[in-house]
Amino acid sequence: MARAFRWLLPHPFLTLVLAVVWTLLQNEVSAGMVVFGIILGIIIPRMTSIWWPDTPSGFRLGKMTTYSVMVIWDIIVANIEVAWIVLSVPNAKLKPAWIVVPLELKQPEAITVLAGTITLTPGTVSADLSNEGHSLLVHVLHTDDPDAVRDDIKTRYEKRLLEIFV
Repeated sequence: MARAFRWLLPHPFLTLVLAVVWTLLQNEVSAGMVVFGIILGIIIPRMTSIWWPDTPSGFRLGKMTTYSVMVIWDIIVANIEVAWIVLSVPNAKLKPAWIVVPLELKQPEAITVLAGTITLTPGTVSADLSNEGHSLLVHVLHTDDPDAVRDDIKTRYEKRLLEIFV
């Protein structure tokens, strides 16, 4: 029974999210749109499941929720900081930097979340992952201390992701 369920819904949470998003994208909620959203929520994960890695073991949803709230706050603050930099710092005085962030994270999903977090935060972009997955190359728009940026990424984001993806 569980195997048949897993075949039909390889990623149940994604099925739910797709169904809800489809329904919300419509201008009105109707039974037909809800049913169609559920059908899409079943078909899309099923058709793409061969390309998905196994579900990470030991994922902590509560800590991920806290992490997400923190990242949203950081994005808001970084938007203000980048706007200030763009409006007040002349281009000649900008101090962009390439920073190599050594990684303790090993799970591909955790590394992807870290890279996405860095890229979503204005003023920073994840540019490359080393072949072995041991370090991430990050570009920073403006910094006086690249080491402090690296340390901030490790303590603020990577440390929390190590607790989320056990």
